[in-house]
Amino acid sequence: MQSRTPPGPEPDLIPAEPESRLSAELASVVAGARRRAVRDGDRQIDTAHLLHSLLESDPEVRAVFTDGAQVVRLLGYLVQRSIGYGLQWQGTVEDSGAVPVVRSGKETGWSPAAVLAMEVALERAERRGDARALGMDLLAGLVADAECRAVEVLGRAGVDVEVLLKRVEAGCRQYASGDHGYLGGSGQERA
Repeated sequence: MQSRTPPGPEPDLIPAEPESRLSAELASVVAGARRRAVRDGDRQIDTAHLLHSLLESDPEVRAVFTDGAQVVRLLGYLVQRSIGYGLQWQGTVEDSGAVPVVRSGKETGWSPAAVLAMEVALERAERRGDARALGMDLLAGLVADAECRAVEVLGRAGVDVEVLLKRVEAGCRQYASGDHGYLGGSGQERA
């Protein structure tokens, strides 16, 4: 059996300074996305890797979707990435055009769109006055780039990205007000 791991170094994590600004849960999401990229034979972590890891790891992120069926459809598309859907992405750099691609001798291990999503997440946490970014911040960063792979997957699964972004914003406002859990669903109070 041949290894699907690409030759050369594994994709790096984000630089040490921003990594220290992630919640423990979000650091776990990043580690999961990194493992997924390596396992899938991808040279870089992209926004679809991050979305997949967020959905698997973060119950607050799953709660912003209208129902469990949306999450199941999304995970179905994301799982198919290495066996069909998404194969066209293998060996390519995710470049939505949102940030210029600068090629250097050493790859960063992150697609430009994934870097942008993480920057958005860190900025959101900073604006909220939180020292660490959360999964909801990263989800907002992912859906902010209409041309990224994560948004393509969301669209294929039938998720209205504008509605999702409004639900993410509502969840982040709730977090900032002191309730450390998104209500999800219809927004009714928890028992």
